[in-house]
Amino acid sequence: MAELAMNTLGQSYNDTNDTQNHVFDLGEFVGDLSVDEDTASDDISLEGLQQELEECKNDDVVANILSKGTKLRDYTKGVENNLRQVELDSIQDYIKESDNLVSLHDQIRDCDIILSQMETLLGGFQDEIGSISSDIKILQEKSMDMGLKLKNRKVAESKLAKFVEDIIVPPRMIDIIVDGEVNDEYMRTLEILSKKLKFVEADSLVKTSNALKDVQPELEKLRQKAVSKVFEFIVQKLYALRKPKTNIQILQQSVLLKYRYLMSFLKEHGKEIYNEVRAAYIDTMNKVLSAQFLAYIQALEKLQLDIATSSDLIGVEARGTSLFSRGREPLKNRSAVFALGDRLNILKEIDEPALIPHIAEASSRKYPYEVLFRSLHKLLMDSASSEYLFCGDFFGEESIFGEIFAGPLLVIDEHFNSILPNCYDAIGLMLMICIIHRHQVIMSRRRIPCLDSYLDKVNISLWPRFKMVFDMHLNSLRNANVKSLWEDDVHPHYVMRRYAEFTASLIHLNVEYGDGQLELNMERLRMAVDDLLVKLAKMFPKPKLQTVFLINNYDMTIAVLKEASEGGKIQIHFEELLKNNTAVFVEELLLEHFSNLIKFVKNRASEDSSSGSEKPITVAEVEPLVKDFASRWKAAIELMHKDVITSFSNFLCGMDILRAALTQLLLYYTRLSDCIKKITGGSALNKDLVSISSIMYEIRKYSRTF
Repeated sequence: MAELAMNTLGQSYNDTNDTQNHVFDLGEFVGDLSVDEDTASDDISLEGLQQELEECKNDDVVANILSKGTKLRDYTKGVENNLRQVELDSIQDYIKESDNLVSLHDQIRDCDIILSQMETLLGGFQDEIGSISSDIKILQEKSMDMGLKLKNRKVAESKLAKFVEDIIVPPRMIDIIVDGEVNDEYMRTLEILSKKLKFVEADSLVKTSNALKDVQPELEKLRQKAVSKVFEFIVQKLYALRKPKTNIQILQQSVLLKYRYLMSFLKEHGKEIYNEVRAAYIDTMNKVLSAQFLAYIQALEKLQLDIATSSDLIGVEARGTSLFSRGREPLKNRSAVFALGDRLNILKEIDEPALIPHIAEASSRKYPYEVLFRSLHKLLMDSASSEYLFCGDFFGEESIFGEIFAGPLLVIDEHFNSILPNCYDAIGLMLMICIIHRHQVIMSRRRIPCLDSYLDKVNISLWPRFKMVFDMHLNSLRNANVKSLWEDDVHPHYVMRRYAEFTASLIHLNVEYGDGQLELNMERLRMAVDDLLVKLAKMFPKPKLQTVFLINNYDMTIAVLKEASEGGKIQIHFEELLKNNTAVFVEELLLEHFSNLIKFVKNRASEDSSSGSEKPITVAEVEPLVKDFASRWKAAIELMHKDVITSFSNFLCGMDILRAALTQLLLYYTRLSDCIKKITGGSALNKDLVSISSIMYEIRKYSRTF
């Protein structure tokens, strides 16, 4: 309808004045309005009209109407007519649709009735749902209450069930403890009994319960029966340890450790019986181990080889010892008194199994005491380690070890205290010190401290004895009878060889141990042997023989020290002495064959070289020296060679000395040749001079033999 009115209104716009566009002039239209026409109404007010006209000025519809020049009143009437027509058309349309409207009205009324019924039905549902919600809430509260009660009952039931389980004594348990054999099932039953006994004793509430009054007597009877049965079983096993030829370690590991819980049960629920078992085990093992070690020591004593006696000292005369006292020992073992030799192998075999006496005895072998010492302590370490670990596992206490091994250690101490005062073998004592040191390292690696105090005690007892024997060697050198020791032989003296071997042995053994006090003692020993050697050398009538004697002994000492190990300061000292005495011997050897030549070179040639010589050297003074040297120099060198070969026991040392002597001779002769060149008329002697190249050739010839 509104659309139709707008179409009619637009048509009225087109039916007005011609379509010519005129300029809009609001004053023109306003001027046509007569105020008198509207004076009939006093209520009309034109206030603000001008402002509204200004606002409408920009309205497209109003502007379009006004631009056509149509008067507003006429235009208004046209619009009213159009609206009236539209209204009539609308009424006609409504009349045409009246049947449909009536039908629509009936449908709406039917819908209202249905909706009203549904509203009533839903209202009833809502009331029922509210009632159900209230019931559900009540049920929920009841469910929560029942759940809480159920939870409390379950807690109570679990505690009650645990209480019943802990306190009840099943018939099966009674049968096993009373009549069963001691086996794995028996130990599991003992664990259950132990838990019940602990439960009864630990909880104060249980002690006040009526159930305990019924059960406690039965539990006590079972405890007593179990303790008694376990005691009989363990004691029976301990008796097996006392049987001869029983392997204790195997019995401990395969049998006793299997039943270690029995000792835990006795320790907790039968302390007195546990102490009895503990005491019985200590007594058994003490006696068994003491007897075994005593038998082993007695067997080892049959294998002992005596190396040294109180007379086997460095400075003691070799002829002074009785041959009859040595008759029971092989001659080859006498060198072991001072030389280390194969005895060092004992340190390489430090962790080898202990000797088996009957096997060694069957082979008729004898051993130095340090071999038996290592074997005894190897057996002690292995037995102690096994027993220490077993006591910790079986008894749960390591302190029991000291009580068990009190007897075996006493047996070993008695043996050692009987051996040590009669031991004069310094090398053997030092080897035993090294053995104890390595055994301490082994026990430290095993992390078993049970023998620490014992090994320390043995070590402490060995050092004073070693020092005493060492001082005996030292005093033997200081108080030696030089006349009885002296032999008319320039070769190395047996006292010096003893010293060299003894010192080399101690230096080699001290490399690992590193005892500073021993180094000081060896320095004292060196000073003593130096004094003795010089005294022996002075017994020779000729200085040359004295020097040869010293050189041979120094060279032998250095060779022994080098062969054993680095001799350190002592070796350096003897090398310096060897160097000095070699220089002295070279001069003595040359003086023996070329005395006139050497005296001339040292005296006259040196005077001539100085600017203030009063008496010049003449040809007549030099000529006999030149002719004498030319006539016999080769023969003299050959004699020197033979002298060196026979004088020095070490061929290499002798050749070094000969080469040094020939080199020194060449220097003397070179100085003589230089002196002759400076003498007036000295050229006349050139025919008799031996060329330096000839002497060099001869020196090289002897060097080749070297």
